[in-house]
Amino acid sequence: MSTEEGASSTEDMKRKFKEALEKKNAHHREGQAHLDGDSAVHGTPAPQTRREFRRKSG
Repeated sequence: MSTEEGASSTEDMKRKFKEALEKKNAHHREGQAHLDGDSAVHGTPAPQTRREFRRKSG
């Protein structure tokens, strides 16, 4: 295999990976953004006490 063949196969592989990545990203961008939606989380939760971890003895 010459260096020209190696370079072309590398470029071909890069192109295939880029196409696959673009296809994957396009799939994730489908649908609505729901930017006007309201979150189910409102306010902050009640303060919690600090958890205490103890090592088992025995």
